[in-house]
Amino acid sequence: MSLVRTTVLMCSPLSTPSASSSSNRVSVKFAVSRCSVASPTTVVNGNVDNKPWERNEVRLGLPSKGRMATDTLDLLKDCQLAVRQVNPRQYVAEIPQLSNLEVWFQRPKDIVRKLVSGDLDLGIVGLDTVMEYGQGDEDLILVHDSLDYGECHLSLAIPKYGIFENVNSLKDLAQMPQWTPERPLRVATGFTYLAPKFMKQGGLRHVSFSTADGALEAAPAMGIADAIVDLVSSGTTLRENNLKEIDGGIILESQAVLVASRRSLTQRKGVLDITHEMLERLEAHLRAAGQFKVTANMRGNSAEEVARRVISQPSLSGLQGPTISPVFTKRDGRVAADYYAIDICVPKKALYKSVQQLRQIGGSGVLVSPLTYIFDEETPRWRQLLSNLGL
Repeated sequence: MSLVRTTVLMCSPLSTPSASSSSNRVSVKFAVSRCSVASPTTVVNGNVDNKPWERNEVRLGLPSKGRMATDTLDLLKDCQLAVRQVNPRQYVAEIPQLSNLEVWFQRPKDIVRKLVSGDLDLGIVGLDTVMEYGQGDEDLILVHDSLDYGECHLSLAIPKYGIFENVNSLKDLAQMPQWTPERPLRVATGFTYLAPKFMKQGGLRHVSFSTADGALEAAPAMGIADAIVDLVSSGTTLRENNLKEIDGGIILESQAVLVASRRSLTQRKGVLDITHEMLERLEAHLRAAGQFKVTANMRGNSAEEVARRVISQPSLSGLQGPTISPVFTKRDGRVAADYYAIDICVPKKALYKSVQQLRQIGGSGVLVSPLTYIFDEETPRWRQLLSNLGL
């Protein structure tokens, strides 16, 4: 067992109502209370002699269930880091390409907690989870902050009707005279660290929070809460429940991130090397996503003359510039370079325009193929990580 860092809510229960709707089969259970967030505490579970820093294996935590879990495994597979799990009921697996690495499937919030406690070294979770359960812990360090899936945002939402009909900003909400110590703004949320912090910074002094399991969007309609703080993707669920987001009400933009323990990176053998390889593979694959290699033949007197024609078109510059190479043909008994092959890298959205421009300057036989990886001389995120670690 391990040391687990938790947040303690100092609460006085007010009521614990529950309700269900047979028409839409949504059940909601609320533990309504007036809460204040106390400082994080350390709770010891199990054997107090456990010493996580004495293990030799490097541990990576991955989400165990849901869309985030599926997308994470897909991304790793695309980076040639496929996870091999002998038994789907087991919580431990491996990535054969990375020796001495254990993969542990955990709930996202437990991944963050175990990074802090030292039971995990690396983890892939949503940024919202890192911020909520990491609570600003200086040991947590973002290795890659944009894995391009799991996009959502944490937001405050209020009803469209009643006293909130003309409330369209956080400032409007804070200035409503209804909120007093006796009748505070009631907010239902699962984010008991980020939500109170945000409300305080937003100038809302009289607020009470209730924790909830289930569909938070039902809370205002049921009269259990005035507002909610929850993750929003498309916003469809909010609109269908007559809720709206307001200006200044977005707390956090989130997506999947690779996070690590600073202590592990600097103190545990092998963690930095594995992190480097993972980061290189992730960066190369993500940079290549949506990019295409375009090859065409073009007549010309020299590589320089062909290059000038290509560079004159704004969509044909490639990563650093076009690659021009001679195409040798045999004519009248002699070998000559009458054509030159052009290789450029273009984004998907500019593909057709690039092909048209190639044709306009004499390109023919245009070939298009998707790119899987684009490796830099060194990924900027690796240099940034070393700088953050003081290495």
